[in-house]
Order: sequence, then structure tokens, then C-alpha cells
Amino acid sequence: MNVTPTTTGAARPATYRDVFAVAEARVLFGSFGVFMVGETVKMIALSVLVYERTGSGLLAALAYVTAFLPHALGGLFMLALADRWPPRTVLVGYDLLRLAAVVTLALGVLSPAGMLVLAAAVGLFAPVSNAARAALLPEVLPGDAYVLGRSLLTVAAGGTQVLGFALGGVLLGWIGPYGALWATAATCALSALLVRAGLAPRPPRTGRDGSGAVRETWQINRALLADRRIRGLLLAQWLPGSLFVGAEGVAVPYAAELGPGGGAGVLLMAAAFGMLLGNLLVGRFVGPAHREAWTPWLALLLGVPMLAFVARPGLWLAAALFAAATAGFAYQLGLARRFLDAVPETRRGQAFGLLSAGMMTIQGLAATAGGALSDALGPGTVMALAGAASLVATLALWRVLTPGPDRTTSPS
Repeated sequence: MNVTPTTTGAARPATYRDVFAVAEARVLFGSFGVFMVGETVKMIALSVLVYERTGSGLLAALAYVTAFLPHALGGLFMLALADRWPPRTVLVGYDLLRLAAVVTLALGVLSPAGMLVLAAAVGLFAPVSNAARAALLPEVLPGDAYVLGRSLLTVAAGGTQVLGFALGGVLLGWIGPYGALWATAATCALSALLVRAGLAPRPPRTGRDGSGAVRETWQINRALLADRRIRGLLLAQWLPGSLFVGAEGVAVPYAAELGPGGGAGVLLMAAAFGMLLGNLLVGRFVGPAHREAWTPWLALLLGVPMLAFVARPGLWLAAALFAAATAGFAYQLGLARRFLDAVPETRRGQAFGLLSAGMMTIQGLAATAGGALSDALGPGTVMALAGAASLVATLALWRVLTPGPDRTTSPS
């Protein structure tokens, strides 16, 4: 079911009651929450296990980021599978692949190097699963309910990750890293069961054209990026928020400069709270037309408060600035319907996968650059520079961020 832009702009904002009244939406949110908790526990357990067996901090760090490093490669070579295969098959298949990999890790039959290779290989298919879930959401939640549903997925990602960190710490102390991996295996099985039982079967969005998945992924990515409207909306969703992540990447050294006392946790919690609050308030209480009109101004909010970090504010003022800035991440809600309308329905899975892969890649580069610059310039200056970079990107993309006649144009 498609909602025309005119209807979307005039409709009342969706409510959480509207979203959770849809059984398949509950399944998507529930299985995603279980998935995120399991992945977070797995990352912690694998990192601890590799460190215990090698004593190498570098290998432990690599173990921790194996869920993210292959994301860019999967986005380049695998995304066509999100539209070639039925969405329920993709989600269940990835959960079962994760289950087999985690059981292998938990059995302790692999060397540390083998563990890293296995985790990275499985991670190549993560963008395909993410793309299938993202493309399924507007089919399950039409109209403005889709925007609120996307907001809730963002909130769920942050909340369940925090829960996963807490649970991972408890499990490591209680049953050790191997036991934590067996617990992760249980979450893989539960997620697969929820999706298999709770989602209706749907056909693939597009058929096989005779070319391989890698070649088709490259071709469709090029076609999507060649479309001026789609490319602009991708850049608008990628750059202002992802460049801000360079500031989050130096929160720990910034807090350390302020002195002992757990300041890093305060800053990161403030950042998570600001994002949560912004998404909840804008998604729930701002009507569709106003939400789109506010998009460039919310994007500005990401960068402006961070400029104050040149003055090296104290902990609580820094936390307030962080929370105010991350509330600006709600700008992406104003682009959600426009992006959905812009991409061809038969390539929706790959388009969402490209969006996710690009975002994770730029965030990783921004965090790495922030860390590299912090030694030379100091973390406070880096935070201000990250805010300035986000601000420049917002101003450069202002015309794209501002709703106009283009959003009523059908994609070619």
C-alpha cells in the first residue's frame, strides 16, 4: 500500500498504538531487539575470549568490531540478495547462519584467527539482513506509521545495545565467555523462530536477471547513485549525522581530560538520551508536514552545540550540549518518506542497504579520523571540528534537506 505525498502531508501523526497494533510490526521490533542483544553479547564475549587466548589488545579490538568491519564490503557485493530473495527467507536464513557460527565459536574448536575470520565472514551478510528488514517496514506500516516505526527501530537499536552491554557483563562474570556465546546462540534461534512464525511469506521484489549477485549489486548501486534525487537524499542522510560521530569517538579522552569519575559514561549516556528524546518527540508529536519542514533546522542542531567545545566546557555542560546535539538526529525522520518515495519499489531492499552501509562506513571513518586528530589537536577541538563539519554538510545540502516539489515527483 502506497501513500501519496499529499495524503502523507495532511494526515495526522501516527501513534505508538497504531504501530504496535500491527502484529507483524511487533514481530519486527521484537526480533530486532533480540538480534541486537545477542550481537552485543557476542561482540563482548568474543573480544574477551580472544584476549584471554592471545593477550593481544589489537586482536581483542578486532574481535569487537568484526560485526562492523565487513559491513561496507557486504554493501558493495551482496545487497542484491535483499531483493532477489523473499524477505522472510533472508531474515530467517541470516539468523540460522549466525546460529551455526556462534555454536562453532562456543565449541572452542577454532583458533583465535579462525574465530575472527568466521565472525567477519558472517558479518558480510549483515547488510543483506538489515536491508531486508528496512525494506519490509514500509510494507508492514504504511503511511506515517512507517516514519514512527523507523524512529522506534532507531530507539530500539540504542536501548537494546545498552541492555546487551549490561547482560554481557553479567554473563561473562557468571558463566564466562563460552557460556555467553551459548546464550547468544539461544537469541539467534529465538529471533529466527519469531520471524518464521510471525511474518507472512512474501515474494521477492525482483527476479534474477541472469547476472551474479555481485555484478547486480554493483549495477544497481551505480544506478541509484546516478539518480540525482536519490543521491542527494542518500548524502543528506549520510553526512550531517555521520560526521557528528567524530565527536562521539573522542568522548572518552575528553572526559579523561576533565578528571576521574566516570565522565565518559555520562557523556555517552547523554548522547544516547538526546537521540532517544529527539526521535520520540519528533516522531510522535510533530505532524508529517511540519516534520519535513523542520528537517534542515534539526540537522543544524547536530553541529551548532558542538562548536562550544572549543571552550572545553565542564562535564555537566558538556553532557547537556551532547544531548541537545544528538536530538538533531531526528532530522532523518523528515527524509524517511521522501527517500521511500524516491527509490523504485523493486529495488527498495538494496536502496535501504546502500543507505545503511554508507552510513556505517562514514561513521567509522569519522570516528577513526577523530581519534587520529585528538592526539595532535586535543579532544575538545576535535569535537568542535566534528560539529563544524556536520554544520558545513548541512548547509551544503540545505536544498536537499528542505522539502519541495521534488518529493511529489515519481521516481523514474
